[in-house]
Amino acid sequence: MELSVRPRLVEVVKTVLAGFFGVRRRATHDAESARIKPAHVIAVGLIAAALFVMALVGVVRLVAG
Repeated sequence: MELSVRPRLVEVVKTVLAGFFGVRRRATHDAESARIKPAHVIAVGLIAAALFVMALVGVVRLVAG
């Protein structure tokens, strides 16, 4: 049992990445949804999406350049 009920950044990142790939267990979803605030998921999701787009642009420039 954890001492803190606040989610760590790593847990929020794992949740967002699992959402990107669409793989998550029901028990994990239920446990995390009780602790993680939607604002945290939105913020990390926007950052992850921006990093993904920048990586795609970098790969295209590398291949096309």
